[in-house]
Amino acid sequence: MAETAAELAKGVAAGERAALARAITALESQRPDRAALGQAVLAASMARTGGAFRIGVTGVPGVGKSSLIEALGMMLVERGLKVAVLALDPTSERTGGSILGDKTRMTRLSGASGAFVRPSPTSGTLGGVGRMTREALLLCEAAGHDVVMVETVGVGQSETIVARMVDLFLFLVLPGAGDALQGIKKGIVELADVIAVTKADGEARLKAAQAARHYEDALAILAPRVASWRPPVMEVSALEGAGLAALWAMLERHRQVMQETGAFADRRRVQNRLWFETLLDQRLRDLVLGLPGMAARIAETGDAVAAGQIEPGMAVLSVLERLNAWFGA
Repeated sequence: MAETAAELAKGVAAGERAALARAITALESQRPDRAALGQAVLAASMARTGGAFRIGVTGVPGVGKSSLIEALGMMLVERGLKVAVLALDPTSERTGGSILGDKTRMTRLSGASGAFVRPSPTSGTLGGVGRMTREALLLCEAAGHDVVMVETVGVGQSETIVARMVDLFLFLVLPGAGDALQGIKKGIVELADVIAVTKADGEARLKAAQAARHYEDALAILAPRVASWRPPVMEVSALEGAGLAALWAMLERHRQVMQETGAFADRRRVQNRLWFETLLDQRLRDLVLGLPGMAARIAETGDAVAAGQIEPGMAVLSVLERLNAWFGA
């Protein structure tokens, strides 16, 4: 007998990891009936959402995002907090498949009581986040998690999407990254609430300290994201556990300042509006592609644009004319 939305929502509310995983899987499903089930579970769970500390974690590949998240997550679990990690996995442009390796890398945290690690494919979605990341985040909150960390793919400069989805945006950088201007993703640095130099251990400890000073110099000439908070630069080591307690204290300090100044509530309101607008864009696109013949027409028009047979602007107009004809406009 198929599981009902009420039954699944009850399991999520009880903090059952298996139920939470099934609910997120339903949300991510391409099958309309499964996706509808996931949406029904989310609707039934909304009253339990909003209480978690939402943290976005980004950085270039190789910076140690998964290692840092696992080390920090384990520390929080040991302190009695429930931690969820949504580890976004890049979808292959060639095969459409996803490596889904973060759960394998976070073996300790995945098996820890009170922790939930969920790898999800980005499926080509911009911003290094998945199509249903916001919904998955809310379900994690409904399951009683105190902290939800979203690990982005860490490529490109579209990370603004995840920065607008969380309460705090943590930007991880490597030691020995060069001077204050070289190699800095200025757009992401401007969005960062906290910057952490990773792998600050062993022979790299001195380079990490130098990198921290370089980023502090760079931040001094950038306007802060909010007037009440100037992003600090921390040094951490997932390998040795050094700096983790100080990093978490800084993250909590940020939340406190944001709540006291009203910026926390403002950011949540912006998140809700962005969620609505993003969902509307997705649903409108799905609606258009679902019209008889429209998917093929758009694909053919795209081929013509690629071949240089029609200018992109004119191609869009031709598609809109077809839509107008369909709706009788």
